[in-house]
Amino acid sequence: MNTTAAPGSIPNHLAWAIIATVLATCLCCPLGLLGIIAIVQSNKVNSLLNQGDLDGARRASDSAKTWCWVATALAIIGVLINIGLFATGGMASYMETMQQLQNR
Repeated sequence: MNTTAAPGSIPNHLAWAIIATVLATCLCCPLGLLGIIAIVQSNKVNSLLNQGDLDGARRASDSAKTWCWVATALAIIGVLINIGLFATGGMASYMETMQQLQNR
């Protein structure tokens, strides 16, 4: 195995994974929790680097990046849905429905 790479030379994307997961879950739906896969893969990067497994660390980094993009896309979709609901007055009808359900 090649162990000449510096530990910081393979990005772990952990901050991106956490932010994208939180935003996707809050703005979109429970599908945003798919970002947890990105967080797990991000954590693997440093562990694999410490073990000297550079190829495994690169694969984990690539996987984390892919899942970060998935979570980011879900967050963007959530923002667009929320903007659409707000612009069309759909949020008012949603709030009415929620209030009716609470009053039962």
